[in-house]
Amino acid sequence: MLSDLIRAWHDFYVLVGTASATLVGLMFVTATIGSQVFTDRNRAGMRAFLSPTVVHFSAVLFICILAAIPSHSWRPLAALLAASGLAGIAYSARVWVQLFVNRRFDVDVIDRVFYALFPVLGYLLILVCVFLLFKESAAGLDLLAAALITLLLAGIRNAWDMTIWIVIRTPVVEDGRRRTEEG
Repeated sequence: MLSDLIRAWHDFYVLVGTASATLVGLMFVTATIGSQVFTDRNRAGMRAFLSPTVVHFSAVLFICILAAIPSHSWRPLAALLAASGLAGIAYSARVWVQLFVNRRFDVDVIDRVFYALFPVLGYLLILVCVFLLFKESAAGLDLLAAALITLLLAGIRNAWDMTIWIVIRTPVVEDGRRRTEEG
């Protein structure tokens, strides 16, 4: 029975969901601290990097909440996860276009991998999980865990990358004049 399987995963979903909720909150703190960096020149970059990180952390939180509901049966859970996975793929496609097609700003290869490719991998794992859940296979929950970990790790890496980017560009006050580390 699915409820017995989900009960065994309860602590995992609570831990990962709590981590993602905390990280969403910290992203808002980072954005507030770095608000001086949000200039017209940096707007496209911030939109391309800040929002996806928050979206992926929020997706992890939402999926943990869904998966922790003990009264689910196989098909409704699979349908809800399918909607989440498809929404994540659609959103990631938008980020993909910003980073690989439009190229309005320079992005390192490693950033392209973690901001665009890893999240797509996470959402694809969710869709494979959905297929297994429709077949009532317990392996679907293992894949769901792998998907959540993939999204969480990509988000942690991206949050750190963004925090460093903001710190480097935050104006420093010296002798009453504002300047950034870049000049």
